Amino acid sequence: MAALDRANSVIVLIVDDVPENLSVLHDALDESGFTVLVATNGESALARARQSLPDIILLDAMMPGMDGFEVSRRLKADFSTRHIPIIFMTGLTETEHIVAAFDAGGTDYVAKPVRTGEVIARITTHLQSARQMKQARSALDAFGQATLSIHPGSHRITWQTPLARRLMREHFPQLSTQLSASHPGEDDNTAPPTLLDWIAATRARRATGQADSTPLVLAHGGKRLILTPHEETADGEWLLVLREESDTASIEALIAAFRLTMREAEVLHWVTKGKTNKDIGDILGTSPRTVHKHLEHVFEKLGVETRTAAANLALGKLQRQINE
Repeated sequence: MAALDRANSVIVLIVDDVPENLSVLHDALDESGFTVLVATNGESALARARQSLPDIILLDAMMPGMDGFEVSRRLKADFSTRHIPIIFMTGLTETEHIVAAFDAGGTDYVAKPVRTGEVIARITTHLQSARQMKQARSALDAFGQATLSIHPGSHRITWQTPLARRLMREHFPQLSTQLSASHPGEDDNTAPPTLLDWIAATRARRATGQADSTPLVLAHGGKRLILTPHEETADGEWLLVLREESDTASIEALIAAFRLTMREAEVLHWVTKGKTNKDIGDILGTSPRTVHKHLEHVFEKLGVETRTAAANLALGKLQRQINE
């Protein structure tokens, strides 16, 4: 097979068991400057997609043997092909079939008999969205951000940065267990039910007009994983930003930021959590009087006079470090 010119052409894979349909779409797309690949059944579609990694797939929903829904599910379960947008072509307009297409990982659908102008317009739209998403993901990877995207309909994590993958496996041990038991060496992509339930609740609140971006906070092993939702994409994916917090990390950050001693930083950390001097004394195994003395030194180093001002200054500094 000749090498594909990815730099100068968009590669479209058409999957349809009817030769006439393939011919019409092939000619229209070819005339529009696309590089067109074809497959006439589910098995060949999977092989061609994995081999050629097209930019977008036009997929017939109803084919003998493996239907389009199963083809889509397998493509989305494969790490190498899950990012490829899939446009279903179907003569089935009943609601359950449309829902089935999206649940199987479809990006969009067009009704048969297809109108080539509409198909080209939809391809162009989804390619632009996919290109922008790819650029954003590349930037997040480069800057070491912990970010992932989830497609609630398919219950799958469709993409995640290396840092997000590490945090997910640390805070959701079942991911690593499922991974090693099923597909050793591959990336697990099943979203934990906790995340899916939270996304569903967030979506429901937004549907009622609430601008809800309430984070999900999960405690595990003395650390806290904080997940913040962004807007839902046109493809039904949710982009989540992950941040890990721990008492140790916060205390070390306060030491570096304000040149505090370890004990002073510990006192300030618990002040930011709203603890009283007695509470802090109980936590640190010292007296409230000693805590007060440390707090006086903290006030002096921070240039403030009250615990509220100290807490606000400390929290502001920690937040800026997180955003940098």
